[in-house]
Amino acid sequence: MAGTTVDRTGTGTDAVGGHGDPRYVLRTATTSDLGGARAVMLDTVYRDLKSGYVPRWHADIIDPETAYLRPERCTLLVVEHRGEIVATGAVRDRGPQAPPNPQGVADRFPSGTTAQLCRIYVRPDHRRHGLARQLVRELGEFAARAGGYTALYLHTDPAVPGAEPFWRSLAREVCDERTLPGGGQGIVHFELPMPVLDASGTPAQ
Repeated sequence: MAGTTVDRTGTGTDAVGGHGDPRYVLRTATTSDLGGARAVMLDTVYRDLKSGYVPRWHADIIDPETAYLRPERCTLLVVEHRGEIVATGAVRDRGPQAPPNPQGVADRFPSGTTAQLCRIYVRPDHRRHGLARQLVRELGEFAARAGGYTALYLHTDPAVPGAEPFWRSLAREVCDERTLPGGGQGIVHFELPMPVLDASGTPAQ
């Protein structure tokens, strides 16, 4: 996708900001963006998720090119602000696996037909500008254009401040593991509506 300038209210235009532009520019990542994207992701898993780097969970962070740039039906978006990558968001072409996820969730969102939204991270100093919401919108439209996807899925850790109310404002809960015997992993699974696009590939009104 071409760069989209996002103003401080999260409204997009068709303009593309330059490196000195104070606005936010949302675009598809290139190989030159991967270092900045990786830094945003790693800072988030250490600071907000407090898990640190766990190879079986975070291999895509170390090699985002293989995970997101090379596969045709996957993507990595970044938001740039004055030359710095300050936010990320991605689509992967596989659903949640069981275990560790509940079998019912894995059955509902099989790989191949599920577009999983992931790594939607925004640096603390750049939150509350509508960046995450804009990333979700663009990622959903990517999944709709890619074809073959019948569901948009994501999960979140409700222990992260602000994460659960944000996703509840956009998506429908499928499973809250905190209600399962033993509490499961303590995460919440959501489904988002798949965008409807017109013949030109833009959202239908």
